[in-house]
Amino acid sequence: MKQESGVRNQLKAVRTRLGLSQQEVAQAAGITRQTIGGIEGGLYAPSAAVALKLAKALGCRVEDLFWLEEEAPTLHATAVNELPLGRDTRVTVAQVGGRWLAYPLAGEDAVRTEMIPCDGLARTAGREDPAEVRLLDEPENLARTVVLAGCTPAMSLWARASERWHPGLRVHWTFANSMEALRLLERQEVHMAGLHLCGAKGAEFNTPYVRQVVRDRAVTLVNLGTWDEGLLLAPGNPLRIRSAADLGRPGVRIINREEGAGSRLLLEQVLREAGVAANQVAGFGQVVRGHWEVARAVASGRAEVGVSTAAVAHAYGLDFMPLREVRYDLAVATDYLEYGPVRQLLSTLDHRWIRSQLSVLGGYDLRRTGEIVAELN
Repeated sequence: MKQESGVRNQLKAVRTRLGLSQQEVAQAAGITRQTIGGIEGGLYAPSAAVALKLAKALGCRVEDLFWLEEEAPTLHATAVNELPLGRDTRVTVAQVGGRWLAYPLAGEDAVRTEMIPCDGLARTAGREDPAEVRLLDEPENLARTVVLAGCTPAMSLWARASERWHPGLRVHWTFANSMEALRLLERQEVHMAGLHLCGAKGAEFNTPYVRQVVRDRAVTLVNLGTWDEGLLLAPGNPLRIRSAADLGRPGVRIINREEGAGSRLLLEQVLREAGVAANQVAGFGQVVRGHWEVARAVASGRAEVGVSTAAVAHAYGLDFMPLREVRYDLAVATDYLEYGPVRQLLSTLDHRWIRSQLSVLGGYDLRRTGEIVAELN
């Protein structure tokens, strides 16, 4: 929250993470509850004494609660690989041997595949028998796992950032396109499903598909963000592709997504609107799974064009031509909203650090992030 003085705060987010009421924080800090409410509501900035008392009461630093909007800490670091000139690049920063290093998060380095630690070893005597799992961790720790299904790379970023904010929270992201994710939710195999499905231009986002797939459960849709979805093109757009109608031209090869993917649905819609039949598009049957695979195909020259997001294009240094603004929602089984780890994970959508991680990806509109956009019974 921002005051006129330019001071911003995340007092409410920190207090909520600790499970404390305004009155409890006020008593611990020796100030009034009205003071807490005024600070959280952005009515005024605290004095130095009040800021110190709040930090002490919450067991954190003053700068974890309050900061000046225009201030951002800086340091000098050596780039491990060459950085592009004149534009911001997402990096990982670490201190090695007494010096700060910056590792660019671009191309393959932005989407590195990692070996996932296992929680146990499973064995079963037959296909119909339950598996016996020899655990490598305590059940109490495993019970704090939230399972997500979706295809946007932002989900893995959100998951890792949330685990950092809430020590002990575990987030397992399983890759699935939008329709697959909904089927997993229907089968009660995940807590929430990410989807970006839209009908014809101007039609309702996501909700018709949730009703179609998840028939017997109440579902709440929470917005993760709105993104620009469109055509990924070779740098400089050498084929001068200007619209979906150009995808039917000779010499233009497309890389497509599998059935059930939101990107494929969008491609089919814009081709229909442009009067281009699928069999006129070279490569329409050439299918990959995932946004990164689309970007790699275009970047390597295997295809001239594919459908994905502005953030993915930016990560691979590709040109981008927007087709439509698409809402990405999280479909959550409503009864899971009372599950502590799910509440913790969703609460992070209001946190400054996690929003900043999503915003610097590029192409994301976060104005509705964290908002409940539909409640389906």
